[in-house]
Amino acid sequence: MSDDPLKALSDIATEAHAKVQQAHPHINPVVGVRRGMRETGIPADAMTVDCLTTRRRIVLVLHDHHPGQLIFQFTTIDDAEGEDDPGFKQVALAQVDATTLHDWMVAYFSETA
Repeated sequence: MSDDPLKALSDIATEAHAKVQQAHPHINPVVGVRRGMRETGIPADAMTVDCLTTRRRIVLVLHDHHPGQLIFQFTTIDDAEGEDDPGFKQVALAQVDATTLHDWMVAYFSETA
């Protein structure tokens, strides 16, 4: 894994995105990297994975105060939940690979409301 956690997560997301698009073209996830949290004084980088069809979002956060951890949440594009929301979970970044993200996207974005 890369020494840069955001680069490592971006590489994982790129591979997962390609797998989803190949096997599940109806999902068509949109991945975005957001470094703006640092500009507001929050020592973290965030990535969002959106499904525009279902309006669901997976938020992935790499926080400097939790090195080696991936903080994540399954939410919606329209939901403006805060960073302290209890819906956030945490997992070791080393346990997350392209298959993990692929499985999260397929399961969460394919659910019917």
